[in-house]
Amino acid sequence: MIPAPPARVYSPRPEKRPFAAEAARHTTALVGIGHVGTRYATDVVLQFQAELAVAKGAVDALLPDDWASQHGFVGVKSRVTDHREFLLRPDLGRRLDEPSLEAIRNKCTRGVDVQLIAADGLSAVACEGSGKALHDAVAAACRSRGLTVGTPVAARFARVWLEDEIGQEVDAKVAMILLGERPGLGTGDGLSAYVVYEPRVGKTDGDRNMISNIHPRGIPIEDAAGRLASFAKAMIEQRTSGVTLDLAKLGEAGERAPRPPQVRQKLVEHP
Repeated sequence: MIPAPPARVYSPRPEKRPFAAEAARHTTALVGIGHVGTRYATDVVLQFQAELAVAKGAVDALLPDDWASQHGFVGVKSRVTDHREFLLRPDLGRRLDEPSLEAIRNKCTRGVDVQLIAADGLSAVACEGSGKALHDAVAAACRSRGLTVGTPVAARFARVWLEDEIGQEVDAKVAMILLGERPGLGTGDGLSAYVVYEPRVGKTDGDRNMISNIHPRGIPIEDAAGRLASFAKAMIEQRTSGVTLDLAKLGEAGERAPRPPQVRQKLVEHP
C-alpha cells in the first residue's frame, strides 16, 4: 500500500526569515517570497506574470503624435521611422530627423541655462502619465534657483543621448532629458532624468548624472525636481558634469538616505 503524501500548507512564515521579511519592506523586488518544495507558490507566479505583462505593455506603448502640441511642447522626433526600428536601432534614437532640427532652430529660445526635454524613451506610459508634471516641476525648481529655462520640448522615439543634439542646437549650458525608463517588474510608469553640462554630440554616459525611479512608489516628483535643479545649478557653477561633478557641494540634494518602506502593488488576487 502506497502511503498518502504528507499534508503541507504553504505559508511564507516570515518569522523564520527575519532578514528577508525586513528586506521585502524596503523594495518592490521579489524577495522573501518563500517556496513550496522546489517551486514558487501560485500567487507568486501569478504576480510575476502580471508584472511582466505591465512591463511589456509599457515598452509596446506609443506616445501619441499630438501629445506634445496638446501639452504645450515643441514636438520633435528622432531619426527612427517606427517602433520596431526604435527598439532595434538605439543609434537612430540619439539623433534628430531633419524636420525636428528645423523646429528646434526656429521655435526654441537659444542661450538658456537649462534645456528640458520630455521624452517617451522605453515607456511612453510614463511620459504620458507624469512627463508634463515632472517637466513643470523641474522648470519651476530651476527658476527658483535663478536659472533660465528653455522652450519646452517633447521627443518621440527618443534615447538618452538625444539631449546632446537638442542642447547643442539651442546652445544651452545644461540639457536635461526626462524620459520613460526601461520598465522593471511592476514599474512600467517610471521616469528617469539624465543631466549633462555643455551638451554636444559625442558626450558619453560618464559625462552625465541621473536620477531614476521617479514614480509614485519611488522618488516623488517634488523631490526629484529639487535634486535635478540642484544638479543643474552645480554643473553651471562647477562647469562640469558626470564623474567629475563634486556631489559633496550639492548639500541635501547630494545626500543618499535610506528610502521609506515600499508597498508592493498586488495585481492578482489568488484564494
